[in-house]
Amino acid sequence: MKTLCLSVGMILIIACCCDAMPDAVQYNTGPITCCDQFSNMRVPRKMIVDITRTHSSCTIKGFIVETVKRRLICFRQSTTWVEEAYNQMINSEGIDLQQ
Repeated sequence: MKTLCLSVGMILIIACCCDAMPDAVQYNTGPITCCDQFSNMRVPRKMIVDITRTHSSCTIKGFIVETVKRRLICFRQSTTWVEEAYNQMINSEGIDLQQ
């Protein structure tokens, strides 16, 4: 009986301390990319590498602009020039990246 209790106890301790999780079980229910601060500056089009929309579950919708220097800058969805640049990028690539 002592061996059984010791074995079960060890298994419970190992299970509680172990962070490992099979890949098939891992999931992310939270927002993937959201912004909490937004910029008002304008980025020249030639300095923009990529523009993506924030995740659909974010409370404040916006765009994330990646610059040539790999900086990520958030802009509100109501920022006209970013939306125009985003639409141009989608039309030139022929892909709809909206979430």
